[in-house]
Amino acid sequence: MVVLGIDPGYAIVGYGIVTYSACGYKALGSGAILTEADIPFEDRLKTIYDSMNELIEKVKPDAISVESLYFQNNQKTAIKVAEARGVILLCAKLAGVPVYEYTPLQVKTAVTGYGKAKKPQVMEMTKRLLKLCKMPRFDDTCDALAVAICHIHANGSKARRILNSRTGTAPR
Repeated sequence: MVVLGIDPGYAIVGYGIVTYSACGYKALGSGAILTEADIPFEDRLKTIYDSMNELIEKVKPDAISVESLYFQNNQKTAIKVAEARGVILLCAKLAGVPVYEYTPLQVKTAVTGYGKAKKPQVMEMTKRLLKLCKMPRFDDTCDALAVAICHIHANGSKARRILNSRTGTAPR
């Protein structure tokens, strides 16, 4: 199973491509879609749309996992991120790839085992699980990798069967 994890945004859209086998998690690639701050917002959305379509076509993921939005203060930022997220979801739908959404709490729990883990803890565990030599350049990219790990962990299908076969536990 190839999972494309997405950390939505409108300045930076982080993405991470992760798979799982008996050898554990493996990062197949990661990066970020960047938009220029000095161009009209609708052009930024078009950049995200075009880049997401290219990425999905290139990766051909079995699933796309997206972090759900969580904002405490800035409503203007929340609305713009929600609009960019809508573009991302549209790209997935048009490509026929199923989308799975996870809250920050679910991602933290899947990656660290603790839902109130701080960002550095999530980043470090993501690095360890994927056996990365160094952290990705953007935090958003690391978050996207964590979202992909979360889906593999939560999906319970292939990954769960592999883990259960190691321990002799029957699937639920």
